[in-house]
Amino acid sequence: MTTTAATDAGNSGAHPRFAEALRELGLGHLVEQVRRFPDATRTATEAAAAVGCELSQICKSLIFAADGVPVLVLMDGASRVDLELVRQELGADKVTRAKVDVVRETTGYAIGGVPPFGHKTRTRVLADRSLLEHDVVWAAAGTPYAVFPIAPEDLVAHAGGTLVDVRERTS
Repeated sequence: MTTTAATDAGNSGAHPRFAEALRELGLGHLVEQVRRFPDATRTATEAAAAVGCELSQICKSLIFAADGVPVLVLMDGASRVDLELVRQELGADKVTRAKVDVVRETTGYAIGGVPPFGHKTRTRVLADRSLLEHDVVWAAAGTPYAVFPIAPEDLVAHAGGTLVDVRERTS
């Protein structure tokens, strides 16, 4: 990582690895848009309150295990993931929440700060269509204290995501 990247990341609050990933993807301008908060933005509710946006404008980056293989699901903050729909989408026998150590090993980030891309390893990405209901969504910037804004179409494209419908339906 360059000295400038480290300095910019420190100033912005983005995790240095994530700031570097933004630059590598040609999204360096987003580093200056990262917002760091004194209190944690670990949950979608905390992030929405800190940013001052709707809960559904928060993009949750959730790691699941599909037959033991990590998969990233990007979901709006107001919705829950329907594991049966994820299982069907992937053609898997079993889908469960990934354990804490698997999340860190797969992404390089702690739960509550996992960004939608810039991970340590390449994983399959499913992005729920609900994210497209907004012009801008906010996602974690690699720490539980920082988020960044991005157009949902750009988020899905840079994450290499497949658009799917995997949110729980409420009756």
